[in-house]
Amino acid sequence: MSRNTITDEDLRAYLAEHLPAPRMALIEQSLRDSEPLRRQLVTITRDNDQGGFSVGEVWRRGRLSCPTRGQLGAYLLQALDEGPREYIDFHLQTVGCRVCNANLADLQQASASAPEKQRRRRKYFESSAGYLRRD
Repeated sequence: MSRNTITDEDLRAYLAEHLPAPRMALIEQSLRDSEPLRRQLVTITRDNDQGGFSVGEVWRRGRLSCPTRGQLGAYLLQALDEGPREYIDFHLQTVGCRVCNANLADLQQASASAPEKQRRRRKYFESSAGYLRRD
């Protein structure tokens, strides 16, 4: 990948970690190999730090296209209508949003451990029931 194929927009997305992992790796390698590209990244970082906001930057920083954690939970439970479900499929699989995929993986892990938590909670309550006084 040459420096010419990496745009300012690519570097902004790289800084915000909004790119798929393979694209992030390619840009990182290009940054290692190109001093001019590193200078370009420094300029973009400085501009961002000075409050240079475009609509696109606000959109990306606020993750306005990302579903909420509640929506991801409903997606996981297959409790969404067709439109929102299709959008989340697109967002996760086509766009490859790493933040949302990580949130979904966390929700899946929590969902898988829920029966064990309920079993422990019930066991704890049952073992403590004899110590509770009736008033």
